[in-house]
Amino acid sequence: MPTNPSAFLSPATQTFAQFSKLANYSFINSLQADPQATTDGIDHHPRQVFSGHYVPVNPTAIPDPEYIAHSKSLFNELGLNHELAFDKQFRSLFSGDITVAQEPMRQVGWATGYALSIYGTEYVQQCPFGTGNGYGDGRAISVFEGLFKGRRWEMQLKGGGPTPYCRGADGRAVLRSSVREFLGQEFMQALGVPTSRSLTLYVSKTEKVRRPWYSQDSSSIDPDIVVDNPVAITTRVAPSFLRVGQLELFARRARNDEHQGALSELKMIVKHLIDRNYQQEIDPNLCFAEQIVELAHLFKGRLISLVANWIRVGYCQGNFNSDNCAAGGFTLDYGPFGFCELFDPRFQPWTGGGEHFSFFNQPVAAEANYHMFWAAIRPLLSTNTEALRRLDQVREGFSEAMNQEIEKMWLKKLGLASYDSTLVDELLELMVLSKVDYTIFFRKLSHIPEHLTPLKESFYSPSSEQIDAQWRGWLQRWRGGIKSCGDLTLTSTAMKLINPKYTWREWLVEPAYTRAERGDYSLIKELQTVFSNPYDDQCSIVASKYDRLKPTKFFNTGGVSHYSCSS
Repeated sequence: MPTNPSAFLSPATQTFAQFSKLANYSFINSLQADPQATTDGIDHHPRQVFSGHYVPVNPTAIPDPEYIAHSKSLFNELGLNHELAFDKQFRSLFSGDITVAQEPMRQVGWATGYALSIYGTEYVQQCPFGTGNGYGDGRAISVFEGLFKGRRWEMQLKGGGPTPYCRGADGRAVLRSSVREFLGQEFMQALGVPTSRSLTLYVSKTEKVRRPWYSQDSSSIDPDIVVDNPVAITTRVAPSFLRVGQLELFARRARNDEHQGALSELKMIVKHLIDRNYQQEIDPNLCFAEQIVELAHLFKGRLISLVANWIRVGYCQGNFNSDNCAAGGFTLDYGPFGFCELFDPRFQPWTGGGEHFSFFNQPVAAEANYHMFWAAIRPLLSTNTEALRRLDQVREGFSEAMNQEIEKMWLKKLGLASYDSTLVDELLELMVLSKVDYTIFFRKLSHIPEHLTPLKESFYSPSSEQIDAQWRGWLQRWRGGIKSCGDLTLTSTAMKLINPKYTWREWLVEPAYTRAERGDYSLIKELQTVFSNPYDDQCSIVASKYDRLKPTKFFNTGGVSHYSCSS
């Protein structure tokens, strides 16, 4: 039985016509289109885009779309009737057919360009033109922006067909990656980690694309076969999809004086970022220079908190370039992501990611992205010496602020009142030595055990007496710190709200998208339910299936323990 009184109220938006009336397009109304673009959205071939904030482009609808899932929690937040997910026009729009749009909706979508930097180093060679003017939304097309219960949300199709930024690809997303993104966003939201959101997931019953992937039980690092994949479209939702890489793009153009309006375009996109993502926190009466300094301070706080939360729940972004870093301070990229099972600070699920984007290196990657953000907005203060000085102070304080937030995170995971670096460092060493399961270990610890035996249920390999003795010593010192905090029951309850019981386990998600390829969506719905309550002690059937160690056969298995970015 629902306990929220609002659950009994009929949602305000019950028809597609009512949904259409919520349209409100701040992005394309207040920013500039590429002057070389067509107005009808027929712009599907790779080309350079030299200026403007977006390219009008129509999505390419997937044929014979079939419903797989929708986010019940987001539909509730937006005030949408759940039956809308099955409405013919709604399904058509969010499977790529924008011709169903009704006034005041627009019958054209939009894609955006951005720059690429990796760990603070600018790159242009991956651009097909070698100039950096070909990076951008290659298969992501926004089709709707509107006001829902007073909040602005943008809706973007992932896999909506080619755009000028598609680098010669087909602009499609396969069902596998679409299921992962849909469930990943649902899970992160339930974990309490800021994220883009899932709206709907539709699959084509007839269209397929060939992509490299792994043969069954393959131990290959790289994909070893080419397979036919059903194409799908998942719609992701956020207050905006502005990225650090977008600000970089306009800053580079201004720095290189690439066209007369370059600095003006940078100023416009930064103003729009403030309006879309920081409106409630930045006083519009402040002069623009003051708003920029405040923006830098707020984004720093959001980014630092985000990465600390990633480590708290075991999430590894895999490819944390600046173009995958949302300027609004939430999780954006659900391509080569993964969740740490066997604890390893160097955990990296993406075969192309490298150790620099590994689990415990994410704070360093975040600082590199923040540096590019800082460098991008700095030209807007070139005539204001005092504002520049303050902006530079905010930048210099990033590393210290990140360390403080990480320490706070460990305090909460461990239920301690004060940070003890020796205790934490020794714990991490023991976790590596004993090959612990990251999620199971901290959930077991949340029960504040008196003895080592319950914790050993999270170990992937037998423990020696020497290591057990180290564990017992650590446990005794940790419990001493816990006792000094007060009531053990209250501490245990608080720890269980920080340390989830259930996590993303790729070997349990893989069967869901594999079955979905055969038209069986039951496991997707099951995972959606399990992931919606990751901190709860769910029924014994769920626990026996989802709260367990990774079987040995899945270690080093391509597509499960590691995977390419092919999607």
